[in-house]
Amino acid sequence: MEKINTFDIMDDLQNDTLNKKQKINILGLSQKAISQYFQKKGIKEKNVNMRVKQVWSWIYSHGKISFDDMTNLSKDFRFFLNENFNLERPIIVKKQVSLDGTRKYLFKTNKIGEFETVFIPEEDRGTVCLSSQIGCTLNCSFCHTGTQSLVRNLETFEIVGQVLAIKDDLMDWDGKNKHNTKRTISNIVMMGMGEPLYNFDNVKDGIDIIMNNEGLAISRRRITLSTSGVLPNIHRVALEIGCLLAISLHGTTDSVRDLLVPINKKWNIAELMLSLKKYPKLSNSERITFEYVMLSGVNDSLEDAKRLVKLIQGIPSKVNLIPFNPWPGSNYGPSNPEIIEKFAAYLRKAGYSSPVRKPRGDDILAACGQLKSDSVKPKKANALLQI
Repeated sequence: MEKINTFDIMDDLQNDTLNKKQKINILGLSQKAISQYFQKKGIKEKNVNMRVKQVWSWIYSHGKISFDDMTNLSKDFRFFLNENFNLERPIIVKKQVSLDGTRKYLFKTNKIGEFETVFIPEEDRGTVCLSSQIGCTLNCSFCHTGTQSLVRNLETFEIVGQVLAIKDDLMDWDGKNKHNTKRTISNIVMMGMGEPLYNFDNVKDGIDIIMNNEGLAISRRRITLSTSGVLPNIHRVALEIGCLLAISLHGTTDSVRDLLVPINKKWNIAELMLSLKKYPKLSNSERITFEYVMLSGVNDSLEDAKRLVKLIQGIPSKVNLIPFNPWPGSNYGPSNPEIIEKFAAYLRKAGYSSPVRKPRGDDILAACGQLKSDSVKPKKANALLQI
Protein backbone atom coordinates (compact mmCIF):
# COMPACT_ATOMS: atom_id res chain seq x y z
CA MET A 1 0.00 0.00 0.00
CA GLU A 2 1.13 3.55 -0.70
CA LYS A 3 2.55 5.57 2.21
CA ILE A 4 -0.14 7.85 3.68
CA ASN A 5 0.82 11.02 5.49
CA THR A 6 -1.89 11.53 8.08
CA PHE A 7 -0.33 14.67 9.56
CA ASP A 8 -0.33 17.15 6.70
CA ILE A 9 -3.12 19.25 5.18
CA MET A 10 -5.20 19.10 8.37
CA ASP A 11 -6.53 22.66 8.41
CA ASP A 12 -9.90 21.74 6.96
CA LEU A 13 -10.31 19.02 9.61
CA GLN A 14 -9.82 21.35 12.59
CA ASN A 15 -12.55 22.76 14.75
CA ASP A 16 -11.76 26.45 15.03
CA THR A 17 -13.72 26.83 18.22
CA LEU A 18 -12.25 23.92 20.17
CA ASN A 19 -8.93 23.93 18.31
CA LYS A 20 -8.94 20.20 17.72
CA LYS A 21 -9.41 17.94 14.73
CA GLN A 22 -12.98 17.47 13.51
CA LYS A 23 -13.67 14.31 11.58
CA ILE A 24 -15.77 14.43 8.42
CA ASN A 25 -18.86 12.25 8.26
CA ILE A 26 -18.22 10.15 5.18
CA LEU A 27 -21.92 9.19 4.83
CA GLY A 28 -22.75 12.51 3.25
CA LEU A 29 -20.06 12.34 0.59
CA SER A 30 -20.40 11.21 -3.00
CA GLN A 31 -17.78 8.93 -4.50
CA LYS A 32 -16.33 11.96 -6.27
CA ALA A 33 -16.07 13.92 -3.02
CA ILE A 34 -14.41 11.00 -1.23
CA SER A 35 -11.93 10.70 -4.09
CA GLN A 36 -11.05 14.37 -3.77
CA TYR A 37 -10.50 14.05 -0.03
CA PHE A 38 -8.35 10.95 -0.47
CA GLN A 39 -6.17 12.68 -3.06
CA LYS A 40 -5.88 15.76 -0.87
CA LYS A 41 -4.62 13.59 1.97
CA GLY A 42 -1.87 12.10 -0.14
CA ILE A 43 -3.25 8.82 -1.47
CA LYS A 44 -1.76 8.08 -4.87
CA GLU A 45 -4.16 8.88 -7.69
CA LYS A 46 -3.85 5.43 -9.22
CA ASN A 47 -5.16 3.85 -6.02
CA VAL A 48 -7.94 6.30 -5.21
CA ASN A 49 -10.71 4.74 -7.30
CA MET A 50 -10.15 1.30 -5.83
CA ARG A 51 -10.04 2.65 -2.28
CA VAL A 52 -13.27 4.59 -2.75
CA LYS A 53 -15.12 1.58 -4.11
CA GLN A 54 -13.89 -0.61 -1.27
CA VAL A 55 -15.04 1.81 1.42
CA TRP A 56 -18.31 2.53 -0.41
CA SER A 57 -19.10 -1.20 -0.61
CA TRP A 58 -18.45 -1.75 3.09
CA ILE A 59 -20.73 1.16 4.03
CA TYR A 60 -23.66 0.68 1.65
CA SER A 61 -23.63 -3.02 0.74
CA HIS A 62 -22.55 -4.47 4.07
CA GLY A 63 -23.66 -1.78 6.52
CA LYS A 64 -20.42 -1.55 8.45
CA ILE A 65 -20.42 1.05 11.22
CA SER A 66 -16.67 0.90 11.92
CA PHE A 67 -13.69 1.29 9.62
CA ASP A 68 -11.97 -1.42 11.68
CA ASP A 69 -14.49 -3.96 10.34
CA MET A 70 -13.44 -3.29 6.73
CA THR A 71 -11.21 -6.33 6.69
CA ASN A 72 -9.88 -6.13 3.14
CA LEU A 73 -8.25 -2.77 3.91
CA SER A 74 -4.76 -2.56 5.35
CA LYS A 75 -4.27 -1.48 8.97
CA ASP A 76 -2.52 1.70 7.77
CA PHE A 77 -5.44 2.64 5.57
CA ARG A 78 -7.96 1.90 8.31
CA PHE A 79 -5.92 4.08 10.65
CA PHE A 80 -6.03 6.85 8.06
CA LEU A 81 -9.81 6.54 7.77
CA ASN A 82 -10.28 6.59 11.53
CA GLU A 83 -8.09 9.68 11.85
CA ASN A 84 -9.98 11.70 9.24
CA PHE A 85 -13.55 10.41 8.95
CA ASN A 86 -16.45 8.99 10.91
CA LEU A 87 -19.40 6.77 10.05
CA GLU A 88 -21.89 8.12 12.57
CA ARG A 89 -25.53 7.39 11.82
CA PRO A 90 -28.42 9.26 13.41
CA ILE A 91 -28.97 7.91 16.92
CA ILE A 92 -32.35 6.39 17.75
CA VAL A 93 -33.65 8.44 20.67
CA LYS A 94 -37.00 6.66 20.68
CA LYS A 95 -38.64 3.90 18.67
CA GLN A 96 -42.37 3.16 18.60
CA VAL A 97 -43.99 0.19 16.89
CA SER A 98 -47.61 0.45 15.78
CA LEU A 99 -50.15 -2.34 16.05
CA ASP A 100 -49.92 -2.62 12.25
CA GLY A 101 -46.13 -3.00 12.32
CA THR A 102 -45.27 0.55 11.29
CA ARG A 103 -42.19 1.88 13.07
CA LYS A 104 -41.59 5.49 14.01
CA TYR A 105 -38.10 6.64 14.94
CA LEU A 106 -37.04 9.80 16.72
CA PHE A 107 -33.48 10.55 15.61
CA LYS A 108 -30.74 12.93 16.65
CA THR A 109 -27.21 13.58 15.44
CA ASN A 110 -24.38 15.79 16.67
CA LYS A 111 -26.24 18.72 15.15
CA ILE A 112 -29.05 20.71 16.76
CA GLY A 113 -32.52 19.16 16.99
CA GLU A 114 -34.36 15.86 16.67
CA PHE A 115 -36.44 14.54 13.77
CA GLU A 116 -38.86 11.72 13.03
CA THR A 117 -38.75 9.03 10.34
CA VAL A 118 -41.19 6.21 9.58
CA PHE A 119 -40.81 2.68 8.21
CA ILE A 120 -43.96 1.13 6.71
CA PRO A 121 -43.86 -2.65 6.09
CA GLU A 122 -46.17 -4.20 3.49
CA GLU A 123 -46.36 -7.64 1.90
CA ASP A 124 -44.73 -6.57 -1.35
CA ARG A 125 -42.55 -3.68 -0.19
CA GLY A 126 -41.02 -1.82 2.71
CA THR A 127 -41.12 1.97 2.56
CA VAL A 128 -39.08 4.52 4.49
CA CYS A 129 -40.66 7.96 4.82
CA LEU A 130 -37.69 10.34 5.06
CA SER A 131 -37.56 13.80 6.58
CA SER A 132 -35.68 16.65 4.93
CA GLN A 133 -35.98 19.33 7.63
CA ILE A 134 -36.56 19.65 11.35
CA GLY A 135 -39.84 21.53 11.47
CA CYS A 136 -41.22 23.37 8.47
CA THR A 137 -41.89 26.87 7.15
CA LEU A 138 -45.03 26.09 5.17
CA ASN A 139 -47.56 26.07 8.03
CA CYS A 140 -50.01 23.75 6.27
CA SER A 141 -53.01 23.87 8.58
CA PHE A 142 -53.84 20.14 8.42
CA CYS A 143 -50.25 19.01 9.09
CA HIS A 144 -48.78 18.43 12.54
CA THR A 145 -45.27 19.25 11.30
CA GLY A 146 -46.61 22.63 10.20
CA THR A 147 -47.10 23.57 13.86
CA GLN A 148 -43.35 23.25 14.47
CA SER A 149 -41.24 26.19 13.37
CA LEU A 150 -38.27 25.39 11.19
CA VAL A 151 -35.21 24.47 13.23
CA ARG A 152 -32.89 23.71 10.31
CA ASN A 153 -32.34 21.75 7.12
CA LEU A 154 -31.07 18.20 7.48
CA GLU A 155 -27.63 17.61 6.00
CA THR A 156 -26.87 14.96 3.42
CA PHE A 157 -25.37 12.52 5.92
CA GLU A 158 -28.54 12.82 8.02
CA ILE A 159 -30.82 12.09 5.05
CA VAL A 160 -28.82 9.03 3.99
CA GLY A 161 -28.25 8.14 7.62
CA GLN A 162 -31.98 7.74 8.27
CA VAL A 163 -32.04 4.83 5.82
CA LEU A 164 -28.86 3.27 7.21
CA ALA A 165 -30.04 3.51 10.82
CA ILE A 166 -33.35 1.85 9.96
CA LYS A 167 -31.57 -0.87 7.98
CA ASP A 168 -29.44 -1.46 11.09
CA ASP A 169 -32.55 -1.75 13.26
CA LEU A 170 -34.21 -4.14 10.78
CA MET A 171 -30.98 -6.08 10.18
CA ASP A 172 -31.56 -5.46 6.49
CA TRP A 173 -28.03 -5.81 5.14
CA ASP A 174 -26.47 -7.90 2.39
CA GLY A 175 -29.86 -8.13 0.71
CA LYS A 176 -31.64 -9.99 3.49
CA ASN A 177 -32.58 -10.00 7.13
CA LYS A 178 -32.81 -12.79 9.66
CA HIS A 179 -36.42 -13.57 8.72
CA ASN A 180 -36.30 -13.76 4.92
CA THR A 181 -34.12 -13.31 1.87
CA LYS A 182 -35.99 -10.32 0.43
CA ARG A 183 -34.69 -6.81 0.87
CA THR A 184 -36.82 -5.28 3.63
CA ILE A 185 -36.40 -1.65 2.53
CA SER A 186 -37.39 -1.35 -1.12
CA ASN A 187 -39.00 2.10 -1.45
CA ILE A 188 -38.26 5.66 -0.34
CA VAL A 189 -40.68 8.57 -0.06
CA MET A 190 -39.52 12.09 0.78
CA MET A 191 -42.74 12.82 2.64
CA GLY A 192 -41.62 13.20 6.24
CA MET A 193 -40.92 16.40 8.12
CA GLY A 194 -40.19 19.49 6.02
CA GLU A 195 -40.37 20.69 2.42
CA PRO A 196 -37.71 18.83 0.37
CA LEU A 197 -37.42 21.51 -2.30
CA TYR A 198 -36.42 24.09 0.32
CA ASN A 199 -33.43 21.85 1.06
CA PHE A 200 -32.79 20.92 -2.55
CA ASP A 201 -29.02 20.40 -2.62
CA ASN A 202 -28.85 18.14 0.44
CA VAL A 203 -31.90 16.17 -0.70
CA LYS A 204 -30.46 15.76 -4.19
CA ASP A 205 -27.09 14.57 -2.86
CA GLY A 206 -28.80 12.18 -0.45
CA ILE A 207 -31.04 10.66 -3.10
CA ASP A 208 -28.05 10.33 -5.45
CA ILE A 209 -26.35 8.11 -2.87
CA ILE A 210 -29.53 6.14 -2.19
CA MET A 211 -30.04 5.52 -5.94
CA ASN A 212 -26.41 4.79 -6.77
CA ASN A 213 -26.01 1.19 -7.93
CA GLU A 214 -22.87 0.95 -5.81
CA GLY A 215 -24.67 2.66 -2.93
CA LEU A 216 -28.03 1.58 -1.53
CA ALA A 217 -29.14 0.78 -5.10
CA ILE A 218 -32.81 1.70 -4.75
CA SER A 219 -34.28 2.36 -8.19
CA ARG A 220 -35.35 5.91 -9.02
CA ARG A 221 -38.81 4.53 -9.81
CA ARG A 222 -39.06 3.40 -6.19
CA ILE A 223 -38.27 6.87 -4.85
CA THR A 224 -40.90 9.59 -4.70
CA LEU A 225 -40.32 13.18 -3.66
CA SER A 226 -43.32 15.14 -2.42
CA THR A 227 -43.52 18.93 -2.61
CA SER A 228 -46.20 21.45 -1.73
CA GLY A 229 -45.35 23.40 -4.87
CA VAL A 230 -42.00 25.22 -4.77
CA LEU A 231 -42.17 26.18 -8.42
CA PRO A 232 -38.56 27.29 -9.00
CA ASN A 233 -37.29 23.83 -8.05
CA ILE A 234 -40.00 21.49 -9.35
CA HIS A 235 -38.49 20.93 -12.81
CA ARG A 236 -35.10 20.37 -11.17
CA VAL A 237 -36.49 17.16 -9.66
CA ALA A 238 -36.71 15.64 -13.14
CA LEU A 239 -33.55 17.22 -14.52
CA GLU A 240 -31.18 16.82 -11.57
CA ILE A 241 -32.58 14.05 -9.36
CA GLY A 242 -34.67 11.81 -11.62
CA CYS A 243 -36.99 10.27 -9.04
CA LEU A 244 -40.78 10.35 -9.20
CA LEU A 245 -42.72 13.47 -8.21
CA ALA A 246 -45.73 13.93 -5.94
CA ILE A 247 -47.61 17.17 -5.40
CA SER A 248 -49.38 17.99 -2.11
CA LEU A 249 -52.47 19.56 -3.65
CA HIS A 250 -55.34 19.18 -1.15
CA GLY A 251 -57.53 21.92 -2.61
CA THR A 252 -59.25 22.68 -5.91
CA THR A 253 -59.79 26.42 -5.38
CA ASP A 254 -57.28 29.05 -4.35
CA SER A 255 -59.39 30.09 -1.38
CA VAL A 256 -59.35 26.58 0.09
CA ARG A 257 -55.75 25.83 -0.81
CA ASP A 258 -54.61 29.18 0.62
CA LEU A 259 -55.98 27.96 3.94
CA LEU A 260 -54.65 24.40 3.74
CA VAL A 261 -51.33 24.99 1.96
CA PRO A 262 -50.34 28.66 2.41
CA ILE A 263 -47.53 28.44 -0.16
CA ASN A 264 -50.43 28.67 -2.63
CA LYS A 265 -50.51 32.41 -1.93
CA LYS A 266 -47.05 32.62 -3.52
CA TRP A 267 -47.61 30.16 -6.36
CA ASN A 268 -51.31 29.56 -6.96
CA ILE A 269 -53.04 26.54 -8.45
CA ALA A 270 -53.06 27.90 -12.01
CA GLU A 271 -49.30 28.57 -11.91
CA LEU A 272 -48.67 25.16 -10.37
CA MET A 273 -50.67 23.30 -13.02
CA LEU A 274 -49.04 25.23 -15.85
CA SER A 275 -45.62 24.28 -14.51
CA LEU A 276 -46.63 20.61 -14.19
CA LYS A 277 -47.94 20.45 -17.74
CA LYS A 278 -44.43 21.43 -18.84
CA TYR A 279 -42.72 19.01 -16.45
CA PRO A 280 -39.71 17.35 -18.14
CA LYS A 281 -40.08 13.68 -19.08
CA LEU A 282 -43.78 13.68 -18.20
CA SER A 283 -45.45 10.58 -19.65
CA ASN A 284 -47.79 7.74 -18.75
CA SER A 285 -44.81 5.87 -17.36
CA GLU A 286 -43.62 8.92 -15.44
CA ARG A 287 -46.92 10.03 -13.96
CA ILE A 288 -47.17 12.73 -11.34
CA THR A 289 -48.92 11.73 -8.13
CA PHE A 290 -51.32 14.24 -6.63
CA GLU A 291 -51.77 13.86 -2.88
CA TYR A 292 -55.16 14.91 -1.61
CA VAL A 293 -56.01 14.74 2.10
CA MET A 294 -59.74 14.29 2.62
CA LEU A 295 -61.08 16.79 5.15
CA SER A 296 -64.71 16.60 6.20
CA GLY A 297 -66.73 19.50 4.82
CA VAL A 298 -63.66 21.29 3.51
CA ASN A 299 -62.50 19.73 0.24
CA ASP A 300 -64.44 16.47 -0.14
CA SER A 301 -67.53 17.43 -2.15
CA LEU A 302 -68.44 16.06 -5.55
CA GLU A 303 -67.86 19.58 -6.90
CA ASP A 304 -64.30 19.35 -5.61
CA ALA A 305 -63.88 16.06 -7.46
CA LYS A 306 -65.16 17.64 -10.67
CA ARG A 307 -62.82 20.62 -10.32
CA LEU A 308 -59.92 18.31 -9.59
CA VAL A 309 -60.47 16.37 -12.82
CA LYS A 310 -60.49 19.62 -14.78
CA LEU A 311 -57.32 20.84 -13.06
CA ILE A 312 -55.25 17.76 -13.83
CA GLN A 313 -56.61 17.23 -17.33
CA GLY A 314 -53.71 16.78 -19.74
CA ILE A 315 -51.28 15.75 -16.98
CA PRO A 316 -50.46 12.03 -16.86
CA SER A 317 -51.17 11.44 -13.21
CA LYS A 318 -52.85 9.55 -10.42
CA VAL A 319 -54.48 10.84 -7.24
CA ASN A 320 -53.74 9.42 -3.80
CA LEU A 321 -56.71 10.11 -1.55
CA ILE A 322 -55.58 10.35 2.07
CA PRO A 323 -58.13 10.20 4.90
CA PHE A 324 -57.16 12.91 7.37
CA ASN A 325 -55.15 11.61 10.33
CA PRO A 326 -56.03 13.63 13.45
CA TRP A 327 -53.34 14.93 15.80
CA PRO A 328 -53.50 16.78 19.13
CA GLY A 329 -54.91 20.27 18.57
CA SER A 330 -55.99 19.71 14.96
CA ASN A 331 -59.12 21.53 13.83
CA TYR A 332 -60.16 19.11 11.09
CA GLY A 333 -61.95 15.80 10.91
CA PRO A 334 -61.63 12.94 8.39
CA SER A 335 -64.17 12.61 5.63
CA ASN A 336 -66.77 9.88 5.89
CA PRO A 337 -65.59 6.70 4.10
CA GLU A 338 -68.69 6.76 1.88
CA ILE A 339 -67.89 10.31 0.77
CA ILE A 340 -64.29 9.33 0.06
CA GLU A 341 -65.48 6.39 -2.05
CA LYS A 342 -67.83 8.61 -4.09
CA PHE A 343 -64.97 11.06 -4.64
CA ALA A 344 -62.67 8.23 -5.74
CA ALA A 345 -65.34 6.73 -8.00
CA TYR A 346 -65.74 10.01 -9.87
CA LEU A 347 -61.98 10.22 -10.45
CA ARG A 348 -61.83 6.62 -11.63
CA LYS A 349 -64.71 7.19 -14.02
CA ALA A 350 -62.77 10.13 -15.46
CA GLY A 351 -59.83 7.79 -16.10
CA TYR A 352 -57.59 8.52 -13.13
CA SER A 353 -56.23 5.95 -10.72
CA SER A 354 -57.36 7.08 -7.28
CA PRO A 355 -56.35 4.69 -4.52
CA VAL A 356 -57.46 5.52 -0.99
CA ARG A 357 -54.43 5.37 1.26
CA LYS A 358 -54.93 3.18 4.30
CA PRO A 359 -53.75 4.94 7.47
CA ARG A 360 -50.64 3.29 8.85
CA GLY A 361 -49.19 3.94 12.27
CA ASP A 362 -51.87 6.41 13.32
CA ASP A 363 -51.94 4.92 16.84
CA ILE A 364 -48.37 6.19 17.37
CA LEU A 365 -48.78 9.43 15.37
CA ALA A 366 -46.74 8.01 12.51
CA ALA A 367 -49.33 8.42 9.75
CA CYS A 368 -49.32 11.02 6.99
CA GLY A 369 -49.29 14.54 8.44
CA GLN A 370 -48.66 13.47 12.03
CA LEU A 371 -44.88 13.84 12.40
CA LYS A 372 -43.38 16.41 14.74
CA SER A 373 -40.55 16.71 17.25
CA ASP A 374 -40.21 18.95 20.30
CA SER A 375 -37.07 20.64 18.96
CA VAL A 376 -36.98 24.43 18.69
CA LYS A 377 -34.48 26.69 17.01
CA PRO A 378 -32.04 28.00 19.61
CA LYS A 379 -31.46 31.70 20.04
CA LYS A 380 -28.25 32.98 18.50
CA ALA A 381 -26.50 33.32 21.84
CA ASN A 382 -27.23 29.68 22.64
CA ALA A 383 -26.49 28.46 19.13
CA LEU A 384 -22.82 29.34 19.57
CA LEU A 385 -22.65 26.90 22.46
CA GLN A 386 -23.79 24.08 20.17
CA ILE A 387 -20.88 24.44 17.74
